Amino acid sequence: MSLSPFHLAIPVDDLALARAFYNDVFGLEEGRSSEQWVDFNFFGHQLVIHEQPKTPGQANAHSNPVDGHDVPVPHFGVILAWEDWEALAERLKARDIQFVIEPYVRFKGEVGEQATMFLLDPCGNALEFKAFKGMGQVFAK
Repeated sequence: MSLSPFHLAIPVDDLALARAFYNDVFGLEEGRSSEQWVDFNFFGHQLVIHEQPKTPGQANAHSNPVDGHDVPVPHFGVILAWEDWEALAERLKARDIQFVIEPYVRFKGEVGEQATMFLLDPCGNALEFKAFKGMGQVFAK
């Protein structure tokens, strides 16, 4: 299966703060921008932050139980190679990032075993970063 880059535009209520977060915390390369939005290379995908007032979803986060944790809904993220996920987890811990769900391995020993972690950007958007030992596990039942 070949993958195509996705495009995702998300709301941020403080463009400067969100821009600094995605630049500094993840070291993302910026693309085009204006006074209201900024493009980022989000691990090979196009992420655009658009300034707008805080949405009800950001102000009143919802969650669903998964593997004993409260997973924020909505959320987005990326699947990384296992080693890249481990390196990112260490980078985030070293920066004292507050996690919604600390880095751990979910469904250990089961089909779909995966490393995962959740955090919020400064505007309340939930991000998940995950990894599988083999990409064949991504959609395994």
